[in-house]
Amino acid sequence: MKRHPIVAAALLGVVALAGVAVSQEKSKLVSGPQVGKEVPGPFHPLNVNGPKAGKKNCLYCEYGNAPVVMVFARESSPAVTNLIKKIDQCTVKHEKEELNSCVIFLNDAEALPKQLKSLVEKEGIKTTVLAVDNRQGPEDYKIAKDADVTVVVYTDRNVRANRAFRRGELNDRQIDQVLADVRKMLAK
Repeated sequence: MKRHPIVAAALLGVVALAGVAVSQEKSKLVSGPQVGKEVPGPFHPLNVNGPKAGKKNCLYCEYGNAPVVMVFARESSPAVTNLIKKIDQCTVKHEKEELNSCVIFLNDAEALPKQLKSLVEKEGIKTTVLAVDNRQGPEDYKIAKDADVTVVVYTDRNVRANRAFRRGELNDRQIDQVLADVRKMLAK
């Protein structure tokens, strides 16, 4: 029995598409509490700026049920600085909605707090709290080791959006998507 070449080509195409779908599924980075889940709870990073600057303070506790943009970053970079500035602008703009924001750096470099203080001053950060925690981050938050940046958007302590980026993946388009997540949360 002779097989038809068109059928064989179609079968090869289906197999190739299935391989791409599996490959894309494997490459999705899962980091931090996921959409629909409760935010895990208290932890106490060293706040670099804000009302509790220089002290270990639980931002989760402080923000309560208010809407929050919580970012975990491994290090400061131009893309992370841009994200901080845009989130800070968004937080100022949505003050009436009681939006809060923080960026927790998962890095124990001794010079980091001083560098972050300089960043706050240089970039004119008004409300977003920058803080420093250990390299693993709060255990219950399950921040992936290969996640350079993890963004958790939540209100009523329930995650509404989560985005995680490997080194070099965060860009202007991704930052715009994060801000869209925040606007969507505030619209509800």
